[in-house]
Amino acid sequence: MALHPFRHLLPIRFFFIFPSKSPFQTLSTSLFSSYQAAPTVKKTFSHIFQECSGRKALDPGKQAHARMILTGFKPTVFVTNCLIQMYIKCSNLEYASKVFDGMPQRDTVSWNAMIFGYAGRGDIEVAQALFDAMPARDVVSWNSLLSGYLHNGDHRKVTEVFMQMGRMGTVFDRTTFAVVLKCCSSLEDYGGGIQIHGLAVKMGFDCDVVTGSALVDMYAKCKKLDCSVQFFHSMPEKNWVSWSAIIAGSVQNDDLRGGLELFKEMATAGVGVSQSTFASVFRSCAGLSALRLGCQLHGYALKTDFGTDVIVGTATLDMYTKCNNLSDAQKLFNSLPNHTLQSYNAIIVGYARSDKGIEALEMFQLLQKSGLGLDEVSLSGAFRACAAIKGDLEGLQVHGLSIKSLCQSNICVANAILDMYGKCGALVEASHVFEGMVNRDAISWNAIIAAHEQNGNEEQTLSLFVGMLRSGLEPDEFTYGSVLKACAGWQALTCGMEIHSRIIKSRMGLDSFVGSALIDMYSKCGIMEEAEKLNDRLVEHTVVSWNAVISGFSLQKQSEEALKIFAKMLEMGVDPDNFTYASILDTCANLVTVELGKQIHAQIIKKELQSDAYISSTLVDMYSKCGNMQDSRLIFEKATNRDFVTWNAMVCGYAQHGLGEEALKIFEDMQHENVKPNHATFIAVLRACGHMGLVEKGLHYFHSMLDDYGLDPQLEHYSCVVDIMGRSGQVINALELIEGMPFEADAVIWRTLLSICKIHGNVEVAEKAAYSIMQLEPQDSAAYVLLANIYANAGMWNEVTKLRKMMRFNGLKKEPGCSWIEIKSEVHTFLVGDKAHPRGREIYENLDLLTDEMKWIGYMPDIDFTLNDDELRCVASCVI
Repeated sequence: MALHPFRHLLPIRFFFIFPSKSPFQTLSTSLFSSYQAAPTVKKTFSHIFQECSGRKALDPGKQAHARMILTGFKPTVFVTNCLIQMYIKCSNLEYASKVFDGMPQRDTVSWNAMIFGYAGRGDIEVAQALFDAMPARDVVSWNSLLSGYLHNGDHRKVTEVFMQMGRMGTVFDRTTFAVVLKCCSSLEDYGGGIQIHGLAVKMGFDCDVVTGSALVDMYAKCKKLDCSVQFFHSMPEKNWVSWSAIIAGSVQNDDLRGGLELFKEMATAGVGVSQSTFASVFRSCAGLSALRLGCQLHGYALKTDFGTDVIVGTATLDMYTKCNNLSDAQKLFNSLPNHTLQSYNAIIVGYARSDKGIEALEMFQLLQKSGLGLDEVSLSGAFRACAAIKGDLEGLQVHGLSIKSLCQSNICVANAILDMYGKCGALVEASHVFEGMVNRDAISWNAIIAAHEQNGNEEQTLSLFVGMLRSGLEPDEFTYGSVLKACAGWQALTCGMEIHSRIIKSRMGLDSFVGSALIDMYSKCGIMEEAEKLNDRLVEHTVVSWNAVISGFSLQKQSEEALKIFAKMLEMGVDPDNFTYASILDTCANLVTVELGKQIHAQIIKKELQSDAYISSTLVDMYSKCGNMQDSRLIFEKATNRDFVTWNAMVCGYAQHGLGEEALKIFEDMQHENVKPNHATFIAVLRACGHMGLVEKGLHYFHSMLDDYGLDPQLEHYSCVVDIMGRSGQVINALELIEGMPFEADAVIWRTLLSICKIHGNVEVAEKAAYSIMQLEPQDSAAYVLLANIYANAGMWNEVTKLRKMMRFNGLKKEPGCSWIEIKSEVHTFLVGDKAHPRGREIYENLDLLTDEMKWIGYMPDIDFTLNDDELRCVASCVI
């Protein structure tokens, strides 16, 4: 604020002793003498008050004020204005007000100082009252009031005061234009900004560097970066504020590379760098994940003495976290001389974003102990950390803290709470928070919809989607991503198609994210033709959309088609990721194409993806399903990150190959490593017990599922136990187990029981099992054939005849057995009695040789379940 340049005051000599920690001790000349024979320095009261104001040194200023009163000095208006300014700058508005009230005579500067002080503190009503009481106003008075309303966020009032200022005939200055343009920037009022620009041109302020800098900022904030850049380059004079405005504007408009180029031009022009400039360029590096450039800029910041600056340090810290260099981020945080709430927030959010929830919560605890308080960013980061570790208990504690801090009503915090409870599986708590929200935005709806979808509650997910539409909010790509996943999981094709039509109307059908979700939905609903068409129509083919098609064909057991899509993906130049390789390895396992699996394995090693737990688990599964247990075990042993999926793959591999002892040994090692088994683990373990005939051990594991691990046995587990009991001859117990299940039996478990009955010749139970299968799957010929064989073994030929007639009447035929083998990357397929193979004669000759060799070494065929010639003739006559 301008001060009157009165120079006629008499010099006053002072003999005060300042404390040793006086802020003036760094001055080349002391202001006050000590009791010792130090030279006296002549300083006027106005000089002392101005220096105290510049250094915000309240105590020395108060001492000078006291001395002025004690000496009976009668200050002029200018001296009193300096005193008021000193108290305002030292944030002691009450003392300033007392001095102002005691002034016998005031000038415009006195009034302006008080208006500025109250407006800056947020007491805009008092500032307005002072403004109204002023006998005469100048442009500074109006600017102070404008700044006050802008500082308090009352943009409408800024416009009103500005228009009133014009009507009163007050001539605008550069500060007026800067404040009003800042108001347009905050409102993103492009139209208003253009009008102000025109007025500035008319008054000749367009060439002024302050007004020009404000115009650059206004156009950038109004999302008109081209206009901002054009005006910036037309400016005849530029300072560091202008450069900072255009660089920040480029970054805010996501032109990150443009911002860095402008920074380079700024450095070349020799313009000094500011805090805000460094903050912008570090944000650019973070957005581009340009760690190397960020490190270079960090070095430049240290060289230009910004290394200890808290604002620059926080921006650098944020850059390191977003570039996933958390070790350097932590080192930088530890080296900062002063930690602010923003620096704590940066490191907390950085850890949480990288799923390092424990470290994030540790930093959050340090923030609490620091006394800096909390804000919505701190709490959101803490909730994200709780979600990363699935820590619902920790999340509950942070939730309580948010209630105490009165931040729960903040919509960002409430959304973070919703997300946390959803990812922790606490749907009741998530729903309670959602229902208690006074204001909900699209993110709130997305969070609760995603919470239900992630926890397998597809019906409620779709119901909430309808509720969102009724609320008047328009879904975005994240909404559609969740509801399409729900349709895929529920296989609700009709619902998915309705949502697809809505997506087309909203013109989001070609968006890569939404398009990939649509492809996944159609794939999981078995409509692969539509999924392929959608993939072909996408404007931008991403690896996600290709993965959706490949996994879709793999899920539909169309493995050959999955391999074709994979080949097409490679031809298009799309680089596969770990999910792609996992899907293709699963396809290789289904086709038992071990040679192709080895080629994929080589690519994985070349891309250094073998440490990925998902990849290593799929490799273990692929080799085991291809019969190569040695390589499967080798991959398992070399896996650096073993999760329960990796352990399951190894247990299942041994169990599928009848190596029950090895399977149980792996399961025991898994328990020793404190890896919690899941439902799939116990299926493999129970199968292993079945292969080894371990009835007691199998039943023990079956009961331990619920008792020790809280896992409710499912149909597959009951089927395994039925098989275990049946192999030991407990057919009746197996039937009782099925009838006592807490859910309805399916065809698979009845088929298991029917197979057992064939082994033990239990006709009565076999009939019950077979007729249950026929009711569930009337077109299944296997049940008829199995029951017919059981009747034949029991000599019940009339029953055999009835079954054969029923099969003919229902148009059922026994499906021929099929097998295949891969030799030199070529798959050879065979049916029962197949003679169509080009080398068929050679194959049968070798089979005859093998049969003769088996007989020669003493192998005796099992003929318990084969029919002799008389029995075969009897069956034939019954069929005829």
